[in-house]
Amino acid sequence: MPHEELKSQLKKLLLPCSSENIDKHIREAIDKTKTYEDFLSGLLDEEIASRKERRIKQRLKASTLKIKKTIENFDFNFPAKINKQLVKSLFELSFIKEKTNVILLGPSGVGKTFIASALTYHACINDYKCRFTTAVNLINELNSSISDNSLLKRMNNLIGLDLLVIDELGYLPVDKQGTDLLFQIISNRYETGSVIITTNKPFKQWNEIFNGDVSLASAVIDRLVHHCEVIKIEGKSYRVKE
Repeated sequence: MPHEELKSQLKKLLLPCSSENIDKHIREAIDKTKTYEDFLSGLLDEEIASRKERRIKQRLKASTLKIKKTIENFDFNFPAKINKQLVKSLFELSFIKEKTNVILLGPSGVGKTFIASALTYHACINDYKCRFTTAVNLINELNSSISDNSLLKRMNNLIGLDLLVIDELGYLPVDKQGTDLLFQIISNRYETGSVIITTNKPFKQWNEIFNGDVSLASAVIDRLVHHCEVIKIEGKSYRVKE
């Protein structure tokens, strides 16, 4: 018989999966003569697994990843030079636990964005709060938040992430306000959360990224590389090959 009152109580306790599946668990407990402890354990295990599944879906949605990438599909034989062992070790995600950074450095088309996307996806399914965005989109978002007086809220959201991925840093010019906003993000995340950056420019050219401001570029580099894995990738564009 349906246990409607019990289902209602479970819903009030914010246990929707348990409410939906209580009949099944009661039948199994009767058929297999389970103990009260085994019955309750099975019911709660399913609730916990359901919550984790929903939370991971939310993590993936909030990450703004457009395409799912996994490191198993990355062609390590294509780049002329890449530290395969170091890249694969990043997927243990210890760098997130230790709040250190990763900089993927190399020309266009050698796999920097692929690796960064795969790391974001892997971190999400391991229950980390992540955000993947390009440098230009991030700056545009923060500029817009100034107009509607939500800058502090946006900043706090970005600072509170376990992992922030900034793709394509240096591909397009950034004005003074944009570079200042980018510095604030990196500065506020220093030693509080991990940052992954993909860029086509070596450090000696980062003043070009930051509107010609050598001091600001040096300050950003100093904060990023203090606790950081710098991975240089060399080779021709995979997209041109295809």
